[in-house]
Amino acid sequence: MNNPIYKGIFGESWDKLPDVMKQHYAHRPYSDDLCVAEGMMTIESSPLIRILKPLFRLMGTLVPYEGVDIPVTVHYRSMPQSEGYILDRIFYFPGRKPYQYRSTMYAVQGREMAEVMRAGLCWRTLIGWRNEKISMEHNGFGFRIFGKIIPFPIDFLFGKVYAEEIPLSDDHFSIMMDIQHPWSGKLYGYHGTFKITQKCKKENNGR
Repeated sequence: MNNPIYKGIFGESWDKLPDVMKQHYAHRPYSDDLCVAEGMMTIESSPLIRILKPLFRLMGTLVPYEGVDIPVTVHYRSMPQSEGYILDRIFYFPGRKPYQYRSTMYAVQGREMAEVMRAGLCWRTLIGWRNEKISMEHNGFGFRIFGKIIPFPIDFLFGKVYAEEIPLSDDHFSIMMDIQHPWSGKLYGYHGTFKITQKCKKENNGR
């Protein structure tokens, strides 16, 4: 059996993770592992981001709506043909069709992961466990081309991203993400609480 994708990312810290975090990050590469979490999120945008929402929606880079306590379901799905896995999020905004936001995560090297969006643009992040939380520190942007992550230095335009997850119980965790620009401050952010409603298992046969 393959080790979880994130076991190599967390290294020695893997064994220190609370159970809810291990379940959250238990997907194996080249498998059909599936984990499901359900929760509520609050999503905020600056005036600048609101203007650019059509572009972000076209590129599949940010959720183009705002709201408080929005129900969200997330499927964390491994790919049988790949070492990556899919983050498939469905947002249930009042008065709108369910909005699907999908990205794919790939291990790069060391503690670095790349979250790749629809147009190939990716956020590079360094992941670690410290101070009883999982931190995801900005490590630049890039493009994934032919399986390689090519750096794309646009931090001056998009700012820097920071995210963290905090275990709350054996099956609940909180999440937050901020995009901060040195000139204009906070551009975008979300926060919320989730419950693991399906622990990681094979999607097709449940074993």
